[in-house]
Amino acid sequence: MSEYSSLLSDLSENITNEDLEQLKSACKEDIPEEQSNTITSSKEWFSYLEKNDKLAQDNLSYIEHIFEISRRPDLLTRVIEYRTTVLKISEDDEIDTKLTRIPSAKKYKDIIRQPSEDEIIKLAPPPKKA
Repeated sequence: MSEYSSLLSDLSENITNEDLEQLKSACKEDIPEEQSNTITSSKEWFSYLEKNDKLAQDNLSYIEHIFEISRRPDLLTRVIEYRTTVLKISEDDEIDTKLTRIPSAKKYKDIIRQPSEDEIIKLAPPPKKA
C-alpha cells in the first residue's frame, strides 16, 4: 500500500457518517447535489474528488481547505504531516499557490490581499465642538 493510500485509509477511519455529511456540505459548490446524495462513505467521497481532479497524491490543498472550514484540525494535521514528510512540501513553499488551486477560494483572493493606498477610504476628521 502506498503512503498516499495509507493516508486516505487513515483519514477514512476517522470520518464518521455525520462528519461525511458536514464534509460534503463544505464542498457543495464542487459536488452537484445529485452526486453528493450517492456518496455514502468517506472512501467514495475521496474517490469522487480524485475523479474530478480535486484530490491527487501531490495535490492535497482542496481537502486541507475542506478540513479547515469543517473544523477538523485532526484530519488537517494528518494531511499536513503527509505533505511535509512524504512530499517534502512545507507551508511556505505552497503559500503562493494554495488559494489559486482551490476553486471555491478564488473568489476570496482579492479580499485577502492588502489594499493599495489609492483603494483605502480616508475619513474626514470629526467636526470640532463649538
